[in-house]
Amino acid sequence: MADAAGFRLGQRVHAAGDPRRVGTVRYLGPVEGHSGDWVGVDWDAGAGGRHDGSVAGRRYFAAAGERSASFARPTALSKGISLPDALRLRYRVEDFTKEEEDEMYVLSTSQKRVSVEFVGKNKVQEKLKNFNELSSASVSYMGVSSIGSPDELKSLVPNLRLLDLTGNLLSQWQDISSLCQALASLEVLNLTNNTMENDVIESPMLENIRILVLNNCSVTWELIEKIKVSFACLSELHLMSNKLKMIMTPDGKFVQGFSTLRLLNLEDNLIDSWDEIMKLAYLRSLEQLHLNKNRLRHIEYPSNLGDASTVPFENLQVLLLGSNEIDDFPSVDSLNLFPSLTDVRLSDNPIADPARGGAPRFVLVARLGKVKILNGSEVSPRERKEAEIRSVNPLGFVNHFVLYDIGVQNGFPDTSKVYVRLVMGKTESNDPEEIKRLHPRFAELKAFHGIEDEKPTSSASGPQKMASGLISITLKCVGPSMGEKQPLTKKLPPTTTVGKLKSLCESFFKLKDIKVRLFVEEEGCPLPQLLEEETASLVELGVGSGATIVVDEES
Repeated sequence: MADAAGFRLGQRVHAAGDPRRVGTVRYLGPVEGHSGDWVGVDWDAGAGGRHDGSVAGRRYFAAAGERSASFARPTALSKGISLPDALRLRYRVEDFTKEEEDEMYVLSTSQKRVSVEFVGKNKVQEKLKNFNELSSASVSYMGVSSIGSPDELKSLVPNLRLLDLTGNLLSQWQDISSLCQALASLEVLNLTNNTMENDVIESPMLENIRILVLNNCSVTWELIEKIKVSFACLSELHLMSNKLKMIMTPDGKFVQGFSTLRLLNLEDNLIDSWDEIMKLAYLRSLEQLHLNKNRLRHIEYPSNLGDASTVPFENLQVLLLGSNEIDDFPSVDSLNLFPSLTDVRLSDNPIADPARGGAPRFVLVARLGKVKILNGSEVSPRERKEAEIRSVNPLGFVNHFVLYDIGVQNGFPDTSKVYVRLVMGKTESNDPEEIKRLHPRFAELKAFHGIEDEKPTSSASGPQKMASGLISITLKCVGPSMGEKQPLTKKLPPTTTVGKLKSLCESFFKLKDIKVRLFVEEEGCPLPQLLEEETASLVELGVGSGATIVVDEES
Protein backbone atom coordinates (compact mmCIF):
# COMPACT_ATOMS: atom_id res chain seq x y z
CA MET A 1 0.00 0.00 0.00
CA ALA A 2 1.40 3.41 -1.00
CA ASP A 3 -0.06 6.78 -0.12
CA ALA A 4 0.62 9.83 2.04
CA ALA A 5 3.13 11.52 -0.24
CA GLY A 6 4.58 8.27 -1.64
CA PHE A 7 5.35 6.37 1.57
CA ARG A 8 4.61 2.64 1.74
CA LEU A 9 3.85 0.23 4.54
CA GLY A 10 6.98 -1.43 5.88
CA GLN A 11 9.20 1.34 4.55
CA ARG A 12 12.13 2.44 6.69
CA VAL A 13 12.23 6.18 7.37
CA HIS A 14 13.95 8.63 9.67
CA ALA A 15 12.83 11.88 11.25
CA ALA A 16 13.54 14.86 9.00
CA GLY A 17 16.86 16.34 10.06
CA ASP A 18 17.69 13.46 12.40
CA PRO A 19 19.02 10.35 10.58
CA ARG A 20 19.56 8.57 13.91
CA ARG A 21 15.84 8.55 14.74
CA VAL A 22 14.77 5.62 12.59
CA GLY A 23 11.50 3.73 12.36
CA THR A 24 9.17 1.67 10.19
CA VAL A 25 5.99 2.90 8.49
CA ARG A 26 3.02 0.95 9.90
CA TYR A 27 0.03 3.10 8.89
CA LEU A 28 -0.92 5.49 6.09
CA GLY A 29 -4.11 7.55 6.11
CA PRO A 30 -6.33 9.80 8.21
CA VAL A 31 -6.40 10.06 12.00
CA GLU A 32 -9.77 10.70 13.59
CA GLY A 33 -10.11 14.28 14.83
CA HIS A 34 -7.19 15.54 12.75
CA SER A 35 -7.21 16.79 9.19
CA GLY A 36 -5.03 15.63 6.33
CA ASP A 37 -2.92 12.53 5.80
CA TRP A 38 -0.74 10.99 8.48
CA VAL A 39 2.05 8.43 8.63
CA GLY A 40 2.08 6.04 11.59
CA VAL A 41 5.66 5.15 12.55
CA ASP A 42 6.88 2.47 14.91
CA TRP A 43 10.22 3.87 16.06
CA ASP A 44 13.21 1.67 16.75
CA ALA A 45 14.16 1.01 20.36
CA GLY A 46 15.43 4.18 21.96
CA ALA A 47 14.03 6.48 19.26
CA GLY A 48 11.00 7.40 21.38
CA GLY A 49 7.28 7.58 20.71
CA ARG A 50 4.00 8.60 22.32
CA HIS A 51 1.71 5.56 22.20
CA ASP A 52 1.36 1.93 21.08
CA GLY A 53 -0.44 2.59 17.78
CA SER A 54 -3.81 3.49 19.28
CA VAL A 55 -5.15 7.02 19.86
CA ALA A 56 -8.32 8.06 21.68
CA GLY A 57 -9.45 4.48 22.03
CA ARG A 58 -8.99 3.57 18.36
CA ARG A 59 -6.22 1.26 17.23
CA TYR A 60 -4.53 2.08 13.93
CA PHE A 61 -1.65 -0.41 14.15
CA ALA A 62 0.17 -2.55 16.72
CA ALA A 63 3.51 -1.10 17.75
CA ALA A 64 6.42 -3.04 19.23
CA GLY A 65 6.31 -1.11 22.51
CA GLU A 66 3.84 0.72 24.70
CA ARG A 67 5.35 4.07 23.75
CA SER A 68 7.31 3.35 20.57
CA ALA A 69 4.78 4.76 18.05
CA SER A 70 3.68 8.17 16.87
CA PHE A 71 1.91 9.83 13.95
CA ALA A 72 3.76 12.32 11.78
CA ARG A 73 3.05 14.49 8.80
CA PRO A 74 4.80 13.28 5.63
CA THR A 75 6.90 16.45 5.63
CA ALA A 76 8.31 15.52 9.05
CA LEU A 77 9.80 12.30 7.69
CA SER A 78 12.61 11.50 5.28
CA LYS A 79 12.71 8.60 2.84
CA GLY A 80 16.50 8.80 2.83
CA ILE A 81 19.13 9.28 0.17
CA SER A 82 21.07 7.08 -2.22
CA LEU A 83 24.44 5.54 -1.39
CA PRO A 84 26.34 7.59 -4.01
CA ASP A 85 24.88 10.79 -2.56
CA ALA A 86 25.86 9.71 0.95
CA LEU A 87 29.43 8.99 -0.15
CA ARG A 88 29.71 12.41 -1.76
CA LEU A 89 28.32 14.10 1.34
CA ARG A 90 30.65 12.23 3.68
CA TYR A 91 33.85 12.44 1.66
CA ARG A 92 33.44 15.59 -0.41
CA VAL A 93 36.01 18.31 0.37
CA GLU A 94 35.08 21.67 -1.11
CA ASP A 95 37.37 24.67 -1.42
CA PHE A 96 36.76 27.26 1.25
CA THR A 97 35.20 30.55 0.22
CA LYS A 98 37.17 33.79 0.66
CA GLU A 99 34.90 34.74 3.56
CA GLU A 100 35.48 31.36 5.29
CA GLU A 101 39.23 31.60 4.89
CA ASP A 102 39.20 35.14 6.31
CA GLU A 103 37.56 33.75 9.45
CA MET A 104 40.28 31.12 9.93
CA TYR A 105 42.88 32.76 12.13
CA VAL A 106 44.61 32.64 15.50
CA LEU A 107 45.68 35.54 17.69
CA SER A 108 49.39 36.16 18.23
CA THR A 109 50.84 37.22 21.58
CA SER A 110 50.36 40.81 20.45
CA GLN A 111 46.68 40.07 19.68
CA LYS A 112 47.18 40.32 15.93
CA ARG A 113 45.35 37.97 13.56
CA VAL A 114 47.56 35.34 11.96
CA SER A 115 45.93 33.40 9.11
CA VAL A 116 45.76 29.63 9.42
CA GLU A 117 47.43 27.72 6.62
CA PHE A 118 46.43 24.06 6.18
CA VAL A 119 49.61 22.12 5.43
CA GLY A 120 48.97 19.67 2.64
CA LYS A 121 45.38 20.88 2.14
CA ASN A 122 45.52 20.66 -1.63
CA LYS A 123 46.93 17.16 -1.52
CA VAL A 124 44.19 15.97 0.87
CA GLN A 125 41.49 17.61 -1.23
CA GLU A 126 42.72 15.99 -4.41
CA LYS A 127 42.93 12.56 -2.81
CA LEU A 128 39.41 12.73 -1.39
CA LYS A 129 37.99 14.09 -4.62
CA ASN A 130 39.49 11.12 -6.41
CA PHE A 131 37.09 8.43 -5.19
CA ASN A 132 39.02 5.84 -7.21
CA GLU A 133 41.52 5.68 -4.33
CA LEU A 134 38.87 5.11 -1.65
CA SER A 135 39.28 1.57 -0.24
CA SER A 136 37.12 1.86 2.89
CA ALA A 137 34.12 4.04 3.61
CA SER A 138 31.63 4.60 6.41
CA VAL A 139 28.25 6.23 5.80
CA SER A 140 26.71 5.16 9.10
CA TYR A 141 23.48 6.89 10.16
CA MET A 142 23.21 8.99 7.01
CA GLY A 143 19.74 7.85 5.98
CA VAL A 144 20.85 5.64 3.07
CA SER A 145 17.72 3.97 1.71
CA SER A 146 18.89 2.79 -1.73
CA ILE A 147 22.09 2.03 -3.58
CA GLY A 148 21.16 4.31 -6.47
CA SER A 149 22.34 3.44 -9.93
CA PRO A 150 24.69 0.40 -9.86
CA ASP A 151 26.69 1.86 -12.76
CA GLU A 152 27.07 5.16 -10.93
CA LEU A 153 28.21 3.38 -7.79
CA LYS A 154 30.67 1.25 -9.73
CA SER A 155 32.25 4.26 -11.42
CA LEU A 156 32.32 6.29 -8.19
CA VAL A 157 34.15 3.84 -5.88
CA PRO A 158 35.50 1.00 -8.05
CA ASN A 159 38.18 -0.03 -5.51
CA LEU A 160 36.08 0.01 -2.35
CA ARG A 161 36.89 -3.00 -0.14
CA LEU A 162 35.13 -2.13 3.13
CA LEU A 163 31.73 -0.45 3.47
CA ASP A 164 30.04 0.41 6.76
CA LEU A 165 26.30 1.01 6.35
CA THR A 166 25.40 0.89 10.05
CA GLY A 167 22.12 2.48 11.07
CA ASN A 168 20.63 3.27 7.67
CA LEU A 169 17.27 2.56 6.02
CA LEU A 170 18.12 -0.44 3.87
CA SER A 171 15.77 -3.42 4.15
CA GLN A 172 15.60 -5.29 0.82
CA TRP A 173 18.07 -8.01 -0.11
CA GLN A 174 17.71 -7.16 -3.76
CA ASP A 175 19.49 -3.87 -3.00
CA ILE A 176 22.24 -5.69 -1.13
CA SER A 177 22.72 -8.11 -4.02
CA SER A 178 22.94 -5.25 -6.52
CA LEU A 179 25.40 -3.43 -4.26
CA CYS A 180 27.73 -6.42 -4.02
CA GLN A 181 27.59 -7.01 -7.76
CA ALA A 182 28.38 -3.36 -8.54
CA LEU A 183 31.39 -3.25 -6.19
CA ALA A 184 33.50 -6.17 -7.35
CA SER A 185 36.33 -5.32 -4.92
CA LEU A 186 34.08 -5.19 -1.86
CA GLU A 187 35.07 -7.73 0.80
CA VAL A 188 33.64 -6.39 4.08
CA LEU A 189 30.00 -5.29 4.38
CA ASN A 190 28.54 -4.03 7.66
CA LEU A 191 24.73 -3.76 7.76
CA THR A 192 24.35 -3.41 11.54
CA ASN A 193 21.09 -1.76 12.65
CA ASN A 194 19.38 -2.05 9.28
CA THR A 195 16.11 -3.97 9.68
CA MET A 196 16.32 -6.49 6.86
CA GLU A 197 13.29 -8.21 5.36
CA ASN A 198 13.22 -12.00 5.47
CA ASP A 199 12.01 -12.32 1.88
CA VAL A 200 14.90 -13.13 -0.43
CA ILE A 201 14.78 -13.34 -4.19
CA GLU A 202 17.10 -15.66 -6.06
CA SER A 203 20.48 -13.98 -6.13
CA PRO A 204 23.69 -14.62 -8.07
CA MET A 205 26.89 -15.75 -6.38
CA LEU A 206 28.50 -12.91 -4.39
CA GLU A 207 31.91 -14.50 -4.00
CA ASN A 208 33.70 -11.23 -3.29
CA ILE A 209 32.17 -10.78 0.19
CA ARG A 210 34.37 -12.28 2.92
CA ILE A 211 32.94 -10.61 6.05
CA LEU A 212 29.21 -9.95 6.50
CA VAL A 213 27.93 -8.15 9.60
CA LEU A 214 24.21 -8.45 10.31
CA ASN A 215 24.08 -7.37 13.95
CA ASN A 216 20.66 -6.22 15.15
CA CYS A 217 19.07 -6.65 11.72
CA SER A 218 16.04 -8.73 12.83
CA VAL A 219 17.29 -11.69 10.81
CA THR A 220 16.31 -15.31 11.45
CA TRP A 221 18.35 -18.44 10.81
CA GLU A 222 15.85 -19.33 8.11
CA LEU A 223 17.01 -16.20 6.32
CA ILE A 224 20.66 -17.21 6.76
CA GLU A 225 19.85 -20.54 5.12
CA LYS A 226 18.42 -18.63 2.13
CA ILE A 227 21.35 -16.25 1.62
CA LYS A 228 24.20 -18.68 2.33
CA VAL A 229 24.26 -19.90 -1.26
CA SER A 230 24.92 -16.39 -2.54
CA PHE A 231 27.48 -15.60 0.19
CA ALA A 232 29.30 -18.88 -0.31
CA CYS A 233 32.81 -17.53 0.38
CA LEU A 234 32.25 -15.93 3.78
CA SER A 235 35.05 -16.24 6.33
CA GLU A 236 33.19 -14.28 9.03
CA LEU A 237 29.47 -13.97 9.78
CA HIS A 238 28.29 -11.73 12.61
CA LEU A 239 24.72 -12.16 13.87
CA MET A 240 24.69 -10.40 17.24
CA SER A 241 21.49 -9.11 18.88
CA ASN A 242 18.95 -10.72 16.55
CA LYS A 243 16.88 -12.48 19.26
CA LEU A 244 17.85 -15.83 17.76
CA LYS A 245 16.65 -18.76 19.84
CA MET A 246 16.79 -21.63 17.36
CA ILE A 247 19.01 -22.62 14.44
CA MET A 248 16.39 -23.84 12.00
CA THR A 249 17.82 -25.95 9.17
CA PRO A 250 15.80 -27.35 6.26
CA ASP A 251 16.03 -30.93 7.57
CA GLY A 252 16.16 -30.05 11.26
CA LYS A 253 19.67 -31.48 11.56
CA PHE A 254 23.11 -30.02 10.87
CA VAL A 255 23.99 -26.73 9.20
CA GLN A 256 25.51 -27.43 5.78
CA GLY A 257 27.54 -25.23 3.47
CA PHE A 258 29.67 -22.34 4.74
CA SER A 259 32.74 -24.28 3.66
CA THR A 260 35.05 -21.29 4.23
CA LEU A 261 33.46 -19.88 7.40
CA ARG A 262 36.09 -19.41 10.14
CA LEU A 263 34.21 -17.16 12.58
CA LEU A 264 30.54 -17.22 13.58
CA ASN A 265 29.35 -14.58 16.05
CA LEU A 266 26.05 -15.37 17.78
CA GLU A 267 26.53 -13.15 20.82
CA ASP A 268 23.68 -11.42 22.64
CA ASN A 269 20.90 -13.72 21.42
CA LEU A 270 18.38 -15.97 23.19
CA ILE A 271 19.85 -19.44 22.60
CA ASP A 272 19.18 -21.57 25.69
CA SER A 273 19.78 -25.11 24.45
CA TRP A 274 23.14 -26.63 23.55
CA ASP A 275 21.25 -28.83 21.07
CA GLU A 276 21.02 -25.78 18.82
CA ILE A 277 24.79 -25.31 18.93
CA MET A 278 25.28 -28.99 18.09
CA LYS A 279 23.84 -28.21 14.66
CA LEU A 280 27.06 -26.31 13.90
CA ALA A 281 29.29 -29.31 14.67
CA TYR A 282 30.17 -30.10 11.05
CA LEU A 283 31.21 -26.64 9.84
CA ARG A 284 34.66 -27.94 8.94
CA SER A 285 36.45 -24.59 8.71
CA LEU A 286 34.96 -23.05 11.86
CA GLU A 287 37.72 -21.80 14.18
CA GLN A 288 35.89 -19.25 16.34
CA LEU A 289 32.40 -19.48 17.83
CA HIS A 290 31.18 -16.50 19.86
CA LEU A 291 28.28 -17.32 22.19
CA ASN A 292 28.60 -14.68 24.89
CA LYS A 293 25.38 -13.27 26.37
CA ASN A 294 23.01 -16.11 25.56
CA ARG A 295 21.09 -18.34 27.99
CA LEU A 296 23.05 -21.57 27.84
CA ARG A 297 23.04 -23.70 30.99
CA HIS A 298 25.00 -26.76 29.90
CA ILE A 299 27.75 -27.69 27.44
CA GLU A 300 28.38 -31.11 25.99
CA TYR A 301 30.79 -32.37 23.37
CA PRO A 302 28.77 -34.14 20.67
CA SER A 303 29.22 -37.87 20.29
CA ASN A 304 27.42 -40.54 18.29
CA LEU A 305 26.17 -38.02 15.75
CA GLY A 306 26.03 -40.61 13.01
CA ASP A 307 29.05 -39.61 10.90
CA ALA A 308 32.08 -41.47 12.18
CA SER A 309 34.27 -40.13 9.37
CA THR A 310 33.97 -36.51 10.55
CA VAL A 311 35.13 -35.10 13.88
CA PRO A 312 32.64 -32.63 15.42
CA PHE A 313 34.02 -29.10 15.82
CA GLU A 314 37.27 -30.43 14.40
CA ASN A 315 39.03 -27.06 13.97
CA LEU A 316 37.31 -24.97 16.64
CA GLN A 317 40.01 -23.07 18.54
CA VAL A 318 38.05 -20.25 20.23
CA LEU A 319 34.80 -20.72 22.15
CA LEU A 320 33.40 -17.67 23.96
CA LEU A 321 30.72 -18.57 26.50
CA GLY A 322 30.77 -15.56 28.81
CA SER A 323 27.61 -14.22 30.46
CA ASN A 324 25.55 -17.39 30.11
CA GLU A 325 24.00 -19.52 32.88
CA ILE A 326 26.49 -22.42 33.01
CA ASP A 327 26.70 -23.79 36.56
CA ASP A 328 28.12 -27.34 36.41
CA PHE A 329 31.60 -28.86 36.27
CA PRO A 330 30.70 -31.50 33.66
CA SER A 331 30.18 -28.61 31.22
CA VAL A 332 33.66 -27.30 31.99
CA ASP A 333 35.22 -30.77 31.73
CA SER A 334 33.54 -31.40 28.37
CA LEU A 335 35.62 -28.60 26.85
CA ASN A 336 38.66 -30.89 27.05
CA LEU A 337 37.05 -33.11 24.40
CA PHE A 338 37.06 -30.41 21.70
CA PRO A 339 40.14 -31.47 19.72
CA SER A 340 41.59 -28.03 18.86
CA LEU A 341 40.16 -25.76 21.56
CA THR A 342 42.74 -23.46 23.21
CA ASP A 343 40.86 -20.20 23.94
CA VAL A 344 37.80 -20.25 26.23
CA ARG A 345 35.72 -17.59 27.94
CA LEU A 346 33.58 -18.60 30.93
CA SER A 347 33.44 -15.31 32.86
CA ASP A 348 30.11 -14.12 34.25
CA ASN A 349 28.74 -17.66 34.51
CA PRO A 350 27.74 -19.09 37.91
CA ILE A 351 30.38 -21.83 37.59
CA ALA A 352 33.15 -19.21 37.24
CA ASP A 353 31.92 -16.84 39.96
CA PRO A 354 33.09 -17.74 43.50
CA ALA A 355 30.61 -15.21 44.89
CA ARG A 356 27.80 -17.39 43.53
CA GLY A 357 29.30 -20.68 44.65
CA GLY A 358 31.44 -21.12 41.55
CA ALA A 359 35.09 -22.00 41.17
CA PRO A 360 38.08 -19.65 41.29
CA ARG A 361 40.25 -19.26 38.22
CA PHE A 362 42.90 -21.79 39.31
CA VAL A 363 40.29 -24.57 39.41
CA LEU A 364 39.18 -23.83 35.86
CA VAL A 365 42.79 -23.73 34.66
CA ALA A 366 43.50 -27.10 36.28
CA ARG A 367 40.43 -28.74 34.78
CA LEU A 368 41.02 -27.33 31.28
CA GLY A 369 44.21 -29.08 30.28
CA LYS A 370 44.67 -27.66 26.76
CA VAL A 371 43.45 -24.10 27.24
CA LYS A 372 46.09 -21.42 26.65
CA ILE A 373 43.81 -18.39 27.04
CA LEU A 374 41.07 -18.28 29.69
CA ASN A 375 38.67 -15.35 29.98
CA GLY A 376 40.91 -13.26 27.75
CA SER A 377 44.08 -13.79 29.83
CA GLU A 378 46.98 -16.02 28.86
CA VAL A 379 47.55 -19.09 31.00
CA SER A 380 51.30 -19.01 31.62
CA PRO A 381 53.28 -22.20 32.28
CA ARG A 382 53.76 -21.06 35.87
CA GLU A 383 50.05 -20.44 36.41
CA ARG A 384 49.20 -23.84 34.99
CA LYS A 385 51.72 -25.63 37.19
CA GLU A 386 50.48 -23.86 40.32
CA ALA A 387 46.82 -24.48 39.44
CA GLU A 388 47.31 -28.17 38.75
CA ILE A 389 49.26 -28.75 41.94
CA ARG A 390 46.68 -26.87 44.00
CA SER A 391 43.86 -28.89 42.49
CA VAL A 392 45.25 -32.08 44.04
CA ASN A 393 46.36 -30.52 47.34
CA PRO A 394 44.50 -29.63 50.54
CA LEU A 395 43.19 -26.27 49.42
CA GLY A 396 42.28 -27.54 45.96
CA PHE A 397 38.69 -27.33 44.78
CA VAL A 398 37.80 -30.94 44.07
CA ASN A 399 35.31 -31.64 46.85
CA HIS A 400 37.78 -33.68 48.84
CA PHE A 401 40.16 -33.28 51.75
CA VAL A 402 43.77 -34.40 51.51
CA LEU A 403 46.24 -35.54 54.18
CA TYR A 404 49.74 -35.83 52.85
CA ASP A 405 53.42 -36.35 53.54
CA ILE A 406 56.05 -34.64 51.47
CA GLY A 407 59.56 -35.74 50.66
CA VAL A 408 61.93 -33.54 48.71
CA GLN A 409 64.99 -34.34 46.67
CA ASN A 410 66.72 -31.75 44.51
CA GLY A 411 63.76 -29.43 44.28
CA PHE A 412 59.96 -29.55 43.98
CA PRO A 413 57.96 -30.76 42.13
CA ASP A 414 60.16 -32.29 39.45
CA THR A 415 61.82 -35.08 41.50
CA SER A 416 59.66 -35.03 44.63
CA LYS A 417 56.62 -37.14 45.48
CA VAL A 418 53.53 -36.10 47.34
CA TYR A 419 51.77 -39.00 49.07
CA VAL A 420 48.05 -38.41 49.20
CA ARG A 421 45.19 -40.02 51.11
CA LEU A 422 41.73 -38.98 49.96
CA VAL A 423 38.74 -38.61 52.21
CA MET A 424 35.75 -38.18 49.89
CA GLY A 425 32.99 -36.05 51.36
CA LYS A 426 32.00 -37.33 54.78
CA THR A 427 32.98 -40.90 54.03
CA GLU A 428 36.48 -42.11 53.35
CA SER A 429 36.64 -43.38 49.77
CA ASN A 430 39.36 -44.40 47.41
CA ASP A 431 36.93 -45.29 44.64
CA PRO A 432 38.67 -44.24 41.40
CA GLU A 433 35.37 -43.79 39.61
CA GLU A 434 34.09 -41.42 42.27
CA ILE A 435 37.33 -39.44 42.15
CA LYS A 436 37.18 -39.31 38.35
CA ARG A 437 33.61 -38.07 38.50
CA LEU A 438 34.58 -35.22 40.82
CA HIS A 439 37.76 -34.30 38.94
CA PRO A 440 38.34 -36.12 35.60
CA ARG A 441 41.96 -34.92 35.41
CA PHE A 442 42.86 -35.90 38.98
CA ALA A 443 44.72 -39.11 38.11
CA GLU A 444 46.39 -37.46 35.13
CA LEU A 445 47.68 -34.58 37.27
CA LYS A 446 48.89 -36.90 40.03
CA ALA A 447 50.95 -38.82 37.50
CA PHE A 448 52.29 -35.69 35.81
CA HIS A 449 53.36 -34.00 39.04
CA GLY A 450 54.65 -37.14 40.76
CA ILE A 451 51.77 -37.50 43.21
CA GLU A 452 50.87 -40.89 44.62
CA ASP A 453 48.15 -42.13 46.98
CA GLU A 454 49.35 -42.96 50.45
CA LYS A 455 48.55 -46.49 51.46
CA PRO A 456 46.61 -46.71 54.72
CA THR A 457 48.63 -47.84 57.77
CA SER A 458 47.71 -49.11 61.18
CA SER A 459 49.77 -46.45 62.94
CA ALA A 460 48.57 -44.69 66.06
CA SER A 461 45.53 -42.52 65.69
CA GLY A 462 45.68 -38.75 65.86
CA PRO A 463 46.69 -36.03 63.42
CA GLN A 464 49.06 -37.14 60.71
CA LYS A 465 52.51 -35.72 61.33
CA MET A 466 54.28 -33.95 58.53
CA ALA A 467 57.44 -35.72 57.41
CA SER A 468 60.71 -34.03 58.12
CA GLY A 469 61.30 -33.03 54.51
CA LEU A 470 61.90 -29.30 54.29
CA ILE A 471 62.64 -27.09 51.32
CA SER A 472 65.58 -24.74 51.17
CA ILE A 473 64.86 -21.23 49.90
CA THR A 474 66.94 -18.07 49.68
CA LEU A 475 65.43 -14.80 50.92
CA LYS A 476 66.76 -11.58 49.38
CA CYS A 477 65.81 -8.04 50.54
CA VAL A 478 65.49 -5.34 47.87
CA GLY A 479 63.14 -2.77 49.45
CA PRO A 480 64.59 0.78 49.49
CA SER A 481 63.71 1.26 53.18
CA MET A 482 65.13 -2.07 54.28
CA GLY A 483 68.81 -1.13 54.13
CA GLU A 484 71.58 -3.44 53.02
CA LYS A 485 70.93 -6.95 54.25
CA GLN A 486 72.69 -10.15 53.33
CA PRO A 487 70.55 -12.87 51.69
CA LEU A 488 69.46 -15.65 54.01
CA THR A 489 68.95 -19.31 53.18
CA LYS A 490 66.31 -21.02 55.28
CA LYS A 491 64.74 -24.48 55.43
CA LEU A 492 60.98 -24.30 55.73
CA PRO A 493 58.03 -26.70 55.62
CA PRO A 494 56.55 -26.73 52.13
CA THR A 495 53.17 -26.02 53.73
CA THR A 496 54.32 -22.55 54.81
CA THR A 497 51.79 -20.03 53.52
CA VAL A 498 52.64 -16.72 51.86
CA GLY A 499 51.21 -14.86 54.85
CA LYS A 500 53.34 -16.88 57.28
CA LEU A 501 56.44 -16.35 55.16
CA LYS A 502 55.88 -12.59 55.25
CA SER A 503 55.82 -12.69 59.05
CA LEU A 504 58.99 -14.78 59.07
CA CYS A 505 60.74 -12.31 56.76
CA GLU A 506 59.80 -9.42 59.03
CA SER A 507 61.36 -11.36 61.89
CA PHE A 508 64.45 -12.60 60.02
CA PHE A 509 65.36 -9.15 58.68
CA LYS A 510 63.99 -7.10 61.61
CA LEU A 511 61.61 -5.14 59.38
CA LYS A 512 59.54 -2.87 61.60
CA ASP A 513 56.54 -0.97 60.25
CA ILE A 514 57.23 -2.15 56.70
CA LYS A 515 54.53 -3.94 54.70
CA VAL A 516 56.20 -6.74 52.81
CA ARG A 517 55.56 -8.07 49.31
CA LEU A 518 57.10 -11.34 48.14
CA PHE A 519 58.18 -12.37 44.66
CA VAL A 520 59.65 -15.63 43.40
CA GLU A 521 62.46 -15.73 40.85
CA GLU A 522 62.42 -18.66 38.49
CA GLU A 523 64.15 -19.67 35.27
CA GLY A 524 62.47 -18.61 32.07
CA CYS A 525 60.70 -15.60 33.58
CA PRO A 526 62.34 -12.21 32.90
CA LEU A 527 60.67 -10.65 35.96
CA PRO A 528 60.01 -12.04 39.47
CA GLN A 529 56.44 -13.28 39.93
CA LEU A 530 54.32 -11.76 42.71
CA LEU A 531 53.08 -14.14 45.43
CA GLU A 532 49.86 -12.41 46.39
CA GLU A 533 47.49 -15.05 47.80
CA GLU A 534 48.14 -15.03 51.55
CA THR A 535 46.61 -18.44 52.21
CA ALA A 536 48.44 -20.29 49.42
CA SER A 537 51.29 -22.54 50.55
CA LEU A 538 54.70 -22.84 48.94
CA VAL A 539 53.90 -26.35 47.75
CA GLU A 540 50.70 -25.15 46.11
CA LEU A 541 52.57 -22.38 44.33
CA GLY A 542 55.23 -24.77 43.03
CA VAL A 543 58.01 -23.18 45.09
CA GLY A 544 60.64 -25.80 45.92
CA SER A 545 64.22 -26.18 47.11
CA GLY A 546 66.66 -23.77 45.53
CA ALA A 547 64.06 -21.07 44.89
CA THR A 548 64.85 -17.41 45.55
CA ILE A 549 62.21 -15.26 47.23
CA VAL A 550 62.60 -11.51 46.70
CA VAL A 551 61.45 -9.46 49.71
CA ASP A 552 60.21 -6.02 48.67
CA GLU A 553 57.99 -3.41 50.30
CA GLU A 554 54.61 -2.07 49.31
CA SER A 555 54.79 1.31 47.61
